[in-house]
Amino acid sequence: MTRPDQPASAAVSDDALFGPEAADYARYRPGLPDAAVRLLAATQDGVSAPVLLDLGTGTGQVPRALLPVLHGLVHIDLVDVNESMLETARTALEPVRGACTVDLFTGAAHTFAPAAPGRAPTLITCARSFHWMSRPEVLAMAARVSAPGAAVAIMGDGSLWTHQADWATALRELIQTCLGEDRRAGTTGTYAEPRRSYEDDLADSAFSEVTEHSFPVSRAWAPEDVLGYLRTTSFARPALFFGRHHEFEAAALRLLQDRADGGVLKEDAVFTVLLARRPGGGA
Repeated sequence: MTRPDQPASAAVSDDALFGPEAADYARYRPGLPDAAVRLLAATQDGVSAPVLLDLGTGTGQVPRALLPVLHGLVHIDLVDVNESMLETARTALEPVRGACTVDLFTGAAHTFAPAAPGRAPTLITCARSFHWMSRPEVLAMAARVSAPGAAVAIMGDGSLWTHQADWATALRELIQTCLGEDRRAGTTGTYAEPRRSYEDDLADSAFSEVTEHSFPVSRAWAPEDVLGYLRTTSFARPALFFGRHHEFEAAALRLLQDRADGGVLKEDAVFTVLLARRPGGGA
């Protein structure tokens, strides 16, 4: 994982970005590979009372995946700038959290502070969202609030914008026809090449001992599910089309159906986990 596939952005403190799409986000965003979930759980081996801090939690995919395998988890802090996402995450976790307590924090990740003492996170996760954050400040916050042996996991697998399959390339070209050549990002901006890699960010932080773990994943998308996914992205969310979103979706559906093999669109991706600790803090 050498660099983010979207730019850092100023924090959005309301539902301007993705708020209306929280339900689609929960339904259409791919989950974490099982092997990556097991890797995260293994970082807590020997920890008597694990505490999870999930930054940019969205609809709570990371804690939802960890709860069944990290049985000793005692507390989860969910952090997001979007209240709709946090409420969706809370609802998803309620039936499965058991005795584990959950706190919500609405705001930029680097401003997080635990709601109560004695809850220093032993695992800090950030899946597909680090690019939105003030990354050095987030890592400085993590160093302040975390337990001495805490693990930090920065994770992601790109997006369909960067996927190289013929159908994804044609879809990207259709989006560009509607919205312009530049890739949209955030509420009003466009994509800009990042100047630093995640590895550089971690090297300059307290969590400079880093290992990279790559997990190949193959996905089979139905054309309608790709449309649902696009509604959750910053480069093709409905608000960008100024009343012409239905027209775009109709054209995109025709394009995807024409290119689907037996009704399926294949995506081969790599889910990458950068696992970081303080030097001497454990493997």
